[in-house]
Amino acid sequence: MKQIKGGITVVPGFEAAAAAAQIKYEGRTDMALIYSSVPCVAAGTFTTNVVKAAPVKWDQKIVKQGGAVQAIIVNSGIANACTGEEGMQYCEQTAQTAAEVFGIQKEQVLVSSTGVIGKQLPMEKIQAGIHMLAQAKGNDKLCGAEAAEAILTTDTHKKEAAVQLEIGGKTVTIGAMAKGSGMIHPNMCTMLSFLVTDAVIEKEVLQKVLSEDVEETYNMISVDGDTSTNDTVLFLANGLAQNAPICPGTEEYKAFAAAVHTVNEQLAKAIAGDGEGATALLEVEVVGAADKEQAKKISKSVVCSNLTKTAVAGHDANWGRILCAMGYAGVSFVPEQVDLFLESAAGTIQILSDGVALPYSEEKATEILSEEKVKILADLKLGDGKATAWGCDLTHGYIDINADYRS
Repeated sequence: MKQIKGGITVVPGFEAAAAAAQIKYEGRTDMALIYSSVPCVAAGTFTTNVVKAAPVKWDQKIVKQGGAVQAIIVNSGIANACTGEEGMQYCEQTAQTAAEVFGIQKEQVLVSSTGVIGKQLPMEKIQAGIHMLAQAKGNDKLCGAEAAEAILTTDTHKKEAAVQLEIGGKTVTIGAMAKGSGMIHPNMCTMLSFLVTDAVIEKEVLQKVLSEDVEETYNMISVDGDTSTNDTVLFLANGLAQNAPICPGTEEYKAFAAAVHTVNEQLAKAIAGDGEGATALLEVEVVGAADKEQAKKISKSVVCSNLTKTAVAGHDANWGRILCAMGYAGVSFVPEQVDLFLESAAGTIQILSDGVALPYSEEKATEILSEEKVKILADLKLGDGKATAWGCDLTHGYIDINADYRS
C-alpha cells in the first residue's frame, strides 16, 4: 500500500465538481458532486442521534435497499435537518434533478447536507447548482480538490486522502474527502466523509469493512461532545479495477481493510485537529489495558474532557485533570499503577509513575504542549489492550465561532 496525492478523482471512473449556488455563502463554492461513470455498490454509516436530518434518512433508505448508486450531491450552508416532510421532498427533488441531468435513476443518487439546522433548502438554487456541477465535473485532481473545498462550513482547510494497493495483481485505488470542525462527536460532527474505490467488492463486504473501521476512526474523535444530526460516511465501489472479488477472511480483505483504515484515520485526525478554534491536535493513547474496550472508553473520556482540553490550550501539564477523566470513564482500573507521559515533536516526559507525580520540568512540559500535535500516553499495566482517540484543545475561538453561528 502506498499513499498518493489527491482525493476522490484519483480513483478511475470517478469525477467530481464544485459549484457556487449561493445557498448561504457568497463568494465561495457550496455544492459538490461525486459521480461514477458506471453504477457502484454503496455502503454507509450514519448518526445515532434520534434527530436525523432528511438527507440521512434518504441515504439510509437507498443504502439499505442495496441498489446501484452513481452520484452523490452535497450542499453546505444548510443542514436540511428538522425540516419535516418538506425537507424529505427536497431530498427527492434534488435526486430527481440529478437523475435527469445525468441520465440515471433518482434511486441512484445519494444526497448530503451540512450547515444550519432548521432552515429549508432553497431548491431553485440547489437545482441550478446541479446543472453547474454537471458542466464542471472532471476527473483531474483539481476537480476533486474543489469538491473537497465546497463541502466545508467552519473548517479551515479541505480534507482529502488517497492510497493504492495491489489486490490479486490488480492496482486498486481508494480516494476520499471529508469535512468537520464543530459538532463533532460521531456515534455511527457535523461530520461528512465520502470514500470511493475501483475495487470489485460485494455490497455486504464493503459495508462490513466500513462499519468495522468507523469504530476505530471516526467514532474515536471528538471536538465538542455534540453528535450531529447529519453525521454520514458513504463508500462507493465501481469495480473498474477488475480484481477478483474481495472476500472476508482472506489476505486481500485484510489488505483492503488496512488501506481503508489508513484513509479513514488520516481524515479523522484531520477533522479532530481542525476543531473550531483549535490550535492543537490532541491524541490520547491508552496501552496496557485489560482489553480494547476498556482502552477505548478511557482514551475517549480523556480526549472529551473540557478541563484537559483547556489545559492543553494553556500549555499546562495539569495531569490531575487527565487522571480524573480516566476515572469517570465508566470502567475499572488501578490508579496506583498508572504511568502518564506527554509527547510531541518537542520531546517526551513522564509525569506520573504508579499513580504518583514525578519531578519534571514545567518549562519542558510547556514546550511539549505548545506543539501543533500533542500526545497523552497512559499505561494501565493490566494487559495487552490498547486504543487511541483524537480531539483538540479548547480555546476562546470555539465560543467566538459558535456564539453567532447563525449570523
